[in-house]
Amino acid sequence: MSTRKQRIHNLDVTVWVGKRGTSAVTEELNDQLAEQEFVKIKFHRAARADGDAEELATELAEQTNATVVQTRGHTAVLER
Repeated sequence: MSTRKQRIHNLDVTVWVGKRGTSAVTEELNDQLAEQEFVKIKFHRAARADGDAEELATELAEQTNATVVQTRGHTAVLER
């Protein structure tokens, strides 16, 4: 059985945030969080004009009633 840390590390990115910002992915993220424990998100350069990955991940977590598990570079993992 893999540990929580290993499961998070092995996740594929399934949500990409681009120039349309976090509001463009909120519904998709909500759907994915309803179906799986963790969701990995990548923030493209255009999205980061509105803030760094940590700020954007926190914003998405608030919008989807989720928790930021990890941010690393331009990616974040959320759970609900």
